[in-house]
Amino acid sequence: EVQLVESGGGLVQPGGSLRLSCAASGFTFSQYAMAWVRLAPGQGREWVSSINSGGNVVDYAEPVKGRFTIFRDNTKNTLYLHMNSLKPKDTAVYYCGKYQVATSTGTVEYWGQGTQVTVSS
Repeated sequence: EVQLVESGGGLVQPGGSLRLSCAASGFTFSQYAMAWVRLAPGQGREWVSSINSGGNVVDYAEPVKGRFTIFRDNTKNTLYLHMNSLKPKDTAVYYCGKYQVATSTGTVEYWGQGTQVTVSS
């Protein structure tokens, strides 16, 4: 059974940093691309970032470019999202997802339960 468990969310002041983690199990983590998306109150799901299976190809949504970094540790079956210079508009529930293939050109077929990030003074 595929399981994705996010952690690391919380309350942070504007300009602060957080690192989200996504612990994966139930599949061969190193063979699949992964993604982060977020869902803010009253808004649709927004793709944030993707990373290929090997970790050497990454992509970011424009609003987070230069502030967020996606990376993965295939020895620990864990995906990360390091977030710097956080803004109130980054407030959302963040979800990690597993693609069907090794690259982020396919469909995300599984999602975790999400972790809340709140940016507020």
